[in-house]
Amino acid sequence: MNILFPLLLDGAMGTQLYKHGFPAGECPEKWSLEHPEEVLSIQRAYVNAGSRILYAPTFGANSSVLEKNGVFNQVKEYNHRLVALAREAADGKAFVAGDISSTGAMLYPLGDESFEDLYAIYREQAEALEEAGVDLFVIETMTNIPEARAALLAVKSVSEKPVFVSFTCNEAGRTMTGTDVTAALLILQGMGADAFGLNCSVGPKEMIPQLKRLAEFAEVPLLAKPNAGLPKTAGIRSVYDVSAEEFASFVPALAEAGVSIFGGCCGTDEAYIAALNKALSAVTAKATTRAPSDLLPCATERDVFLLPPDAAYSEVFSCDEDLEDALTEAEKGELIAIAIETEEDLATFADCQYAVSNPLCILCDDADLLERSLRAYQGRALYEGSLPDEVLLPLAQKYGLIF
Repeated sequence: MNILFPLLLDGAMGTQLYKHGFPAGECPEKWSLEHPEEVLSIQRAYVNAGSRILYAPTFGANSSVLEKNGVFNQVKEYNHRLVALAREAADGKAFVAGDISSTGAMLYPLGDESFEDLYAIYREQAEALEEAGVDLFVIETMTNIPEARAALLAVKSVSEKPVFVSFTCNEAGRTMTGTDVTAALLILQGMGADAFGLNCSVGPKEMIPQLKRLAEFAEVPLLAKPNAGLPKTAGIRSVYDVSAEEFASFVPALAEAGVSIFGGCCGTDEAYIAALNKALSAVTAKATTRAPSDLLPCATERDVFLLPPDAAYSEVFSCDEDLEDALTEAEKGELIAIAIETEEDLATFADCQYAVSNPLCILCDDADLLERSLRAYQGRALYEGSLPDEVLLPLAQKYGLIF
């Protein structure tokens, strides 16, 4: 597919469904299939307003969310039918993105799911979306690294199409699970995301400072799909107080911050997309050209650490019963190394990796153990060992390994 920048996405689906009669508490995907004309009306309006990418209404069409809504064994059917709706609305005038979002699950020990459980849930949906013929994938409204990593790995296991990833955060740039969005950027772009950005969260004005921070680290196009301001409660509904004209007035500042992919989230409709389209006609997208740096871009699940090329660790942590305590007590910011030599080491590391709050170097001379360690670790790690480049390069492309 040939994508030209600046690129205009669509607006909200959830808040628009409410305007079209969707009752609170129902399953949006099920309701959409029962009321296809409402979905077509919303999405055709976006295309007519200038959207060049429509998000298929598959936001929660994964097995975890569908089953919570009483829908079982219909992931493939739901995704195929919902993509077909978006394709009909696009009518050849816009690309269709397979929309993937949160399962609502948390990784063990904070929750009940394993990383491989999350991966299996996302792979099932990704396969269905690929079979349905989407033009690209969007992993959106993410709040934690494990889900975003599992979803990206799942998509890349079934498709070579572009993948955009966007997180939601507060005005300080932190997600609800404490992740700094710059850490999310470093991890996900290291794993091959084709664009990264923010959606939902806050209004366009409040999003600009965080996008400027992301631009310092971005090697891929940046995406902004903010709400129409911060939501306020009116009865049982949320209302948004930024008008379409005010929303679009931030386009020059967003472009100056490095954004080249624009859209709207909660509270926006076709009027907002039309206003964005008009404002974008006067904007030239800035290329993502991060200044070359010799610093090594490491990240834990929550924070970024830029290390000098000669960074050295002072101690090698063993994967024993004391690993969790040792990780908790490590001096903040200091590079740490963990040796993984056996299956038992890997199991211990996987159970304790959530406690890693320092930049991490993995010591391992077994290719299989190293890959499974990288799969378990929810940050972006360095490597030291004797494995050859032909083994390490694919791991760098898949997991962002730095060696």
